[in-house]
Amino acid sequence: MSGQLKEVRNRIKSVTSTQQITKAMKMVSAAKLRRAQDAIIQMRPYAEKLQEMLSNIVSNSSGDIDLSLAEERKVERVLLICITSDRGLCGAYNSNIIKTTVNQMNTQYSEQNAKGNVTVMPLGKKAYEYFSKRGFKIVDKYWEVFSDLSFDNVRQAAVYAQEGFLNKEYDKVEIVYSQFKNAATQIFRAEPYLPIPKVEPVEGEDESNKADFIFEPSQETLVTELMPKILNTQVYKALLDANASEHGARMTAMDKASENANELLKDLKISYNRARQAAITTELTEIVSGAAALQG
Repeated sequence: MSGQLKEVRNRIKSVTSTQQITKAMKMVSAAKLRRAQDAIIQMRPYAEKLQEMLSNIVSNSSGDIDLSLAEERKVERVLLICITSDRGLCGAYNSNIIKTTVNQMNTQYSEQNAKGNVTVMPLGKKAYEYFSKRGFKIVDKYWEVFSDLSFDNVRQAAVYAQEGFLNKEYDKVEIVYSQFKNAATQIFRAEPYLPIPKVEPVEGEDESNKADFIFEPSQETLVTELMPKILNTQVYKALLDANASEHGARMTAMDKASENANELLKDLKISYNRARQAAITTELTEIVSGAAALQG
């Protein structure tokens, strides 16, 4: 009986220690989430407006300017930019992003994947570990981007994708990431990156309703200068989204883990009290029995 009590005490001590860790991790993630959330909320309207402007320019421009990054061609080779976190303990966050990437390979680009023409650029340690260990064709240069999440570091990965598209190493580039909605909700997306998506015409829309821009200096100069910078911004926005999503997912996971530990502690304490009462009852019975035997 004493051995059983000791085992339950050890389990209570272990679960209590784990609960202290999960509560601390939740507080750390909550603090990081606030900063990450502020960063993406400030960045998102700017990035979305730039993307809208770029798509309108590409859709409505004349043929006398260089739009190589918007060139649509037969899709033979594909690059998927998969953005995960560097660390775990954030629920199903990383597995859902990886699942979305693999699903794109097996459904949207099944023909290219069967020929070995789908390449993954992992941004984040978890994606790198998953795809490298399983023999996928990967770009292993930029997966440590979260160790120093800055625009300059992100730009290197974006430039690689743009140069690969221009050199016809890839005919299609997509970004698979988690769009931050709130601490408990993330939206897993596969977003087209290259060629630059054009604005889909609305049926029955008057041509005069199309976006009309006044360019100063010339349209060609602005497109040549701005296009790569806007594309770099899109990758940076996706990484900020992923960063906020990671901290939100980890905070939620650690909160749930703390609640589960609390429930487990209640059950263990009940088991401990029952075992202790049984031990006391047994000892009393032995004492009474011994006293009765002596009297007899």
